[in-house]
Amino acid sequence: MCAALAKPVLYSYFRSSCSWRVRIALALKEIAYDQAPVNLVKDGGQQRSSEFQSVNPMQQVPALKIDGITLSQSLAIMEYLEETRPNPRILPQDPKKRAEVRMISDLIASGIQPLQNLAVLQQMGEKKLEWAQHCISRGFKALEQILQETAGRYCVGDEVSMADLCLAPQVYNAERYKVDLAPYPTIIRINKALLELKEFQTSHPSQQPDTPPELRA
Repeated sequence: MCAALAKPVLYSYFRSSCSWRVRIALALKEIAYDQAPVNLVKDGGQQRSSEFQSVNPMQQVPALKIDGITLSQSLAIMEYLEETRPNPRILPQDPKKRAEVRMISDLIASGIQPLQNLAVLQQMGEKKLEWAQHCISRGFKALEQILQETAGRYCVGDEVSMADLCLAPQVYNAERYKVDLAPYPTIIRINKALLELKEFQTSHPSQQPDTPPELRA
C-alpha cells in the first residue's frame, strides 16, 4: 500500500493530555487510525527507546504517522489535520475567533501543560504535587478570565474548536493533581459540556487500549 494511503498510526499514552488532544481531533474528523501505545513510565519510559527516538527524537508523545510523513507536537498535528481534512472545522473561519482559539490553545499547550508534565514532575521530588497545583492554578486563573470574554457553550462561541481539545485534557490533569476548581466556574461549565460529546468520551484516557484495568471506566 502506498505510504500516503496507509492507515494513520498514533503513538500515544493513555494518560498523556497531549495525546488525548489528538485522539479527540481524529474522532471529530472521523479518521480511522491504529494506536501504538508508548508507556511513559514502564522500564524507565518506552519513549526513551532507540525505536521510538527514530519516530520522535524529542522522546515525547503524541506522534502521528499519516500521509507518508511523521508529525509530532499536538498543535502541529491538529493544524495539519485541519488543513488536510477540514470537516468538521476545529478552527473558526472568522480571523478574530481563529486567533482566540489559537491563543487559548497556546496558553494551555505552552503556558500550563509543559510546567506540570511528567518530565518536569520527576525532577520535583516530594514537591511535585504542590508544583503541579501551583502551575495549573496559575494558568487557570488567567484562562478563566479569558474564557469569560470568549466563551459561548464552548471555549470560543458555540462550536467545538482546537481550544476545547486542549481544555478537557488539562482539566483532567487538574483533577488528577487535586486542584481546587471552584474558582473557575467557566472552565467547569465548558468541560462538563465537552464531556457529554461522544468524541470526548471515546478518546478519554479511561477508554484506551493501554488503559490499566483499574483505571477503566
